[in-house]
Amino acid sequence: MSASLNLTAEDRAELFGDFDPDAHATEAEQRWDGTDAWSDAKRRSSSYTKEDWKRSKAEAGDLGTRLANALRSGSPADGDVAMDLAEEHRAHISRWFYECTYEIHRGLGDLYVSDPRFTTSLDATAPGLAAYLRSAITANAQRHQL
Repeated sequence: MSASLNLTAEDRAELFGDFDPDAHATEAEQRWDGTDAWSDAKRRSSSYTKEDWKRSKAEAGDLGTRLANALRSGSPADGDVAMDLAEEHRAHISRWFYECTYEIHRGLGDLYVSDPRFTTSLDATAPGLAAYLRSAITANAQRHQL
């Protein structure tokens, strides 16, 4: 997907820092190629400008901060605050990348705790955030599928 990012090398460095989207593109393509979500994400992200990426990253950063604050405050993962944030997380993915169904979102939550790369990244914001987010995602999906 990232091979089609419409960004200069300087823009990529500014936006993503040490994270190299291209280094993960092959693995992601092997995992999700052929899915509607992969096709949609590839199509959408290929047209994003530097400003689009900045907005997306700012939204994600704000959401991550609010999730971390909820965790630190002791808000239960299956409570309204955390579930509402999980719903925002799902909506963010749907808005910027692909239609993130509750089933897909649950899968992402599982990935956040089963893949140490995701766990490490999320837990850098707040220890335990990956597991907390997964629990909030699961509770939110249950809430919406009743």
